[in-house]
Amino acid sequence: MLNGMRDIALPAKVSLVLGGGGLKGFAHIGVLKALEERGISPSVFAGTSIGSLIAAAYVGGMPIAEMTARAKALTKNDLFKINHVGMVTRRMLSPSLYLARPLRKIIAEIVPKGTFRDLNSRLLVNTVDLESASQVLFGLPGLEDVSVAEAVYASCALPGFFPPANVAGRTCADGGIADNVPALAASYGMDAVIAVDVGSSTIASARHIGENGFAAIYLRSVQIMMKSLQAQQLASWSGPPLLLVRPAVWHYNWFSFGQVERIIQLGYEGAVDALDGVGRSLLLGGVWPRRVVKVSVDRAKCTGCTYCATVAPHMMRMDRDGKASVLHSPVEWSRADGDFVHQCPAEAINAEIVLVGGN
Repeated sequence: MLNGMRDIALPAKVSLVLGGGGLKGFAHIGVLKALEERGISPSVFAGTSIGSLIAAAYVGGMPIAEMTARAKALTKNDLFKINHVGMVTRRMLSPSLYLARPLRKIIAEIVPKGTFRDLNSRLLVNTVDLESASQVLFGLPGLEDVSVAEAVYASCALPGFFPPANVAGRTCADGGIADNVPALAASYGMDAVIAVDVGSSTIASARHIGENGFAAIYLRSVQIMMKSLQAQQLASWSGPPLLLVRPAVWHYNWFSFGQVERIIQLGYEGAVDALDGVGRSLLLGGVWPRRVVKVSVDRAKCTGCTYCATVAPHMMRMDRDGKASVLHSPVEWSRADGDFVHQCPAEAINAEIVLVGGN
């Protein structure tokens, strides 16, 4: 145990799940550094999109220092080459805005060659089969005899931006369509899960989004969809104890090439904060870390729309004047709780952390 670090009581079998989020996913490198410093060696690694890329590189033995150097050296031109021929000759039938070749080249240089059976650790790569509309995690039993690189490419292939891939006869694309942080899928047989969410559950406000072109509008829509799906999964979490790490990268966009070093540092800081504060919580169950929160309603702002009382009847009700009121406060919440606060159309509900819990 390093000086200054708190005692961490983790169960024997832990899975690490790295979510998607464009270049914000470089925060995962900082998370891996924090885990290494604490001697934490996950039994299973799972990832979506850039999370699958980093998980595969790590399982393949790439040192964190090399990951960091490669991430800092990446430029927009390395990744994005417009599919001019496809857009001109096929127009609406073109499979994507960008060519697959640059992304495939990056993946080939980073992830281990061979199939999932050739790896020393269990790796799960989250994709979606577009034809059957089903989530597919390559690396699970029965889905191991496929190319790791091909599966990772499919997981990174955001529809419309990059063409899908044919993986073992399946037309597969970015797994974030169905589950951006596949924590439950990676929890089977595990005693605990560490899930790192960099792009789906906390979204900064965006101004003038309608003026920034179809790509920006599409990406924003994808983020909102991912946020909703993730909130639903966490609200009904039925798996083993879950440590939810959310690095403070929400104010960066998905392709912040000039902020890579800071994003990695924020990943490290977010993981340190969560890991060093977890204590023995992951031996108990539920979603962690937790904090004590005071919830209140600004009655002057409340329009009486009833939305909060409908989606969170355990916390909110409508009073005799038709205004929202809080049933219980303060409450102990994990980072998976309280999504209804941000959904209030009048921004009339406030949640203030009064005490950080978790031990």
